[in-house]
Amino acid sequence: MQKIKIILADDHKMIREGLRKILESTTDLEVVGEVSNGMEVIDAVQKHTPDVLVLDISMPGKNGFDILKDIQSMGLNSATKVLILSMHPEDNFALRAIKSGASGYLTKESAADELLNAVRKIGQGGRYITTNLAEKLAFDFAFDADKDPINNLSNREFQILQLIAKGIPQQEIASTLHLSPSTVNTYRSRLLEKLDLSSTAELIKFALEKGIVEN
Repeated sequence: MQKIKIILADDHKMIREGLRKILESTTDLEVVGEVSNGMEVIDAVQKHTPDVLVLDISMPGKNGFDILKDIQSMGLNSATKVLILSMHPEDNFALRAIKSGASGYLTKESAADELLNAVRKIGQGGRYITTNLAEKLAFDFAFDADKDPINNLSNREFQILQLIAKGIPQQEIASTLHLSPSTVNTYRSRLLEKLDLSSTAELIKFALEKGIVEN
């Protein structure tokens, strides 16, 4: 039986060790690589050609959405499927991840059996959608998903909203994302307009209420 090859991408060593222990407790799954920085993910995928990339959203260097975009643009998604494993709840994150090319989304609070099932299903070419996410997808297709202003944000706008809400200064956001401060300010203005808000304080409050960042 051919094993499903997996790469783990998470900046916390203890989480990677825990995931490896769960995954390699089986006979059909094999962890072939680990990375702790978003900038290392693509090189690891190209080197090992895993069946499944288990990817955290909040990674140093590049976040999960940027990595998903790179995988799509480089054509790596034909061989490697992505399971997002994040501390962020499904609301506001899972739907965005699926639309960005992920084959599944789990929170880090998920049970070990659910992780194994998700990796197996994705490794065999399927998608892993929780009941809650399936209902949300059905609702968004059946009704007007654009009523929630979060769904109108691009991935970059969403990312900058997260960073602003964490209290990170504009200059640091610019440096982290390799943008000019004026570009970051333009994104901030666009966020205020799209979300119908009037200040950075309101952006932060909005993000906290939506669970985009933790209190």
